[in-house]
Amino acid sequence: MSVNKQSVENIVEAIGGKENIVAATHCVTRLRFALKDEGKVNKEALESIDIVKGSFSANGQFQVVIGQGLVDKVYNEMVEMTGIGRATKQEIKDAAEAKLNPLQRAIKALADIFIPILPAIVTAGLLMGINNVLTGPGIFYDDKSFVEVHKEWADLASIINLIANTAFVFLPGLIGWSAVNKFGGSPLLGIVLGLMLVHPDLLNAWGWGAAKQEGNIPVWNLFGLEIQKVGYQGQVLPVLVASYVLAKIEVFLRKRIPDAFQLLLVAPLALLITGFLAFIAIGPVTFAIGNAITNVFVGIFDNVPAIGGLIYGALYAPLVVTGMHHTFLPVDLQLISSTGGTFLWPILVMSNIAQGSAALAMMFVAKDEKLKGLSLTSAVSAYLGITEPAMFGVNLRFRYPFIAAMTGAAIAGMFITLNKVIAPSIGVGGLPGFLSIVPQKWIPFFIGMAIAIAVPIVLTWIFAKLKKDK
Repeated sequence: MSVNKQSVENIVEAIGGKENIVAATHCVTRLRFALKDEGKVNKEALESIDIVKGSFSANGQFQVVIGQGLVDKVYNEMVEMTGIGRATKQEIKDAAEAKLNPLQRAIKALADIFIPILPAIVTAGLLMGINNVLTGPGIFYDDKSFVEVHKEWADLASIINLIANTAFVFLPGLIGWSAVNKFGGSPLLGIVLGLMLVHPDLLNAWGWGAAKQEGNIPVWNLFGLEIQKVGYQGQVLPVLVASYVLAKIEVFLRKRIPDAFQLLLVAPLALLITGFLAFIAIGPVTFAIGNAITNVFVGIFDNVPAIGGLIYGALYAPLVVTGMHHTFLPVDLQLISSTGGTFLWPILVMSNIAQGSAALAMMFVAKDEKLKGLSLTSAVSAYLGITEPAMFGVNLRFRYPFIAAMTGAAIAGMFITLNKVIAPSIGVGGLPGFLSIVPQKWIPFFIGMAIAIAVPIVLTWIFAKLKKDK
């Protein structure tokens, strides 16, 4: 598809002119701007442009949804037309981050750490889902699993499970790589740090509870100080804090040690100091904090599951708008590690499906052909776990579809929480999400999905008719 120069000119004018642009880059589908003043953006004019599918502001960046493939051409034309320099995504992030408050910076830091490793986690979740199908009793046969009846498939399921589990068993290695990179250190040292925390010589974190009851937790004796030899498999907080400490120590040492000695001193000293701190203080303290966070969420959802599911289902989409949803991925991973499954992630699936359903309903009630096309494509995207086009391109623009989706997600979230639906892994947050749910809970999960589809469609249609009657 060729680019209409007038459309590109209109985009630049609608965001306040080239003088309002600090820097600009693009991702797979969106133009990303760091603007001097977002108040100068004319959203109505911007979203009336034929090639624009939506726009929104997040984490200090103003983003314009264009579409895959076409966004490259639009960006190139805009650079040529305005004379602005090509910026990297990191430069855009740095320019945008300067305008964030401390809470927003903390949330953005979490997003920057977990988004790069999300593909590995989702892939692991999907593969674990396939293993669940093969090994779950009652799916194909009344009281037996598929591999129990067809034993020749057992080793295949075992290999799939090993491949799937790798990302979760060595999760601290993935987080260490991403976190140390985010905090300004060497990613390779982050990997070593993360793997150090799950070294096979340490007591596996999943066996810590039983070992504590039996009173046989192995320890190191350092000059009278006993340190538990415990690993942190599946844990999030220990490696996050240790990665921050490692990166800061490394940066401190690099500034003060001559170049000729850096290879011999910086990495060994940084890892040695961080390693001692991790096992003596950081690990035990953050392990206890992680368990406390788990207990809070488990307590809420055990004692008032209807209210917990209702509120989280209703608020998840607004959390996405603010970017705060990234703070819950570590909680999901902590719940999986501590309890064997998360009850929060299935509600995320309900919210994504509800947003897609509201956008789908807009395809039937809208008269504008461009909006109809955008509604359909964004609904399909949401059903596959990517909700931004549906939320920012359609639902938030008209508000009532967004409210309808929140309502549907709240009801569905309450229903699946009351039925104790859990996910032992994180997968695709859409229609394929059932693969990540324990097979015994598929029926209530499918009913929840039906609620998340039906309620937003019906409410969006009703709201649309009421608005036309006024």
